[in-house]
Amino acid sequence: MVAAAYYNEIDPYAAQWLRNLIAAGHIAPGDVDERDIRLVRSDDLRGYRECNFFAGIGAWSYALRLAGWPDDREVWTGSCPCQTHSSAARGRHIEPDWWPEWRRLIAARRPRLVLGEQVAAARSWLAGVRTDMETMGYAFGASNLPAIAVGADHLRARLYFAGYSDSYSESGGAVHEEAPRMQGSRGKPGIVLPPDGPPDRVACLRAFGNAIHADVAAEFIRFFI
Repeated sequence: MVAAAYYNEIDPYAAQWLRNLIAAGHIAPGDVDERDIRLVRSDDLRGYRECNFFAGIGAWSYALRLAGWPDDREVWTGSCPCQTHSSAARGRHIEPDWWPEWRRLIAARRPRLVLGEQVAAARSWLAGVRTDMETMGYAFGASNLPAIAVGADHLRARLYFAGYSDSYSESGGAVHEEAPRMQGSRGKPGIVLPPDGPPDRVACLRAFGNAIHADVAAEFIRFFI
């Protein structure tokens, strides 16, 4: 039997954290895939009901549970890396736009519900995502939600979005993008962590810093429900 959930996360430290959280029962049981998303094919996702891309430490899966969303109810989630849009990066670490890779899989598998998140400054990026989703036949909505809205002591404003479709038919519109692109692959980070954990707080802080606020995401999911 195929596991209920799929997690795609290239960072080995975060990927192990996901496995630990699955084992502890805090997030949906499933499989963790450490491959670059460019190597993931739509057929690899057959049978999974919950698919989490750029999964980090599983905050989307945790938020779904907080909101009362069953583990076996179809949903895809993703928080594309935000370095291109984040003021915190200040040009030091610019990532490519990973939305086209996620869009490729969405177009091929046609999940009924897609949930995502991005930094509040990425309004033009979100406009492109909306156009793509509506072109694929999804109804689309988004909200700018800060962490203080759920009682946190910091702002952490983020754009949360949802794409919904009643159609279960799979599309062939992105078939030409299905072949894995090995050339130019970013590969895995160069940091090698010892088996007993990171030598300092850097990896842990990176994982927390890239995570969504689960309570805010849960409120967004409840509103959608």
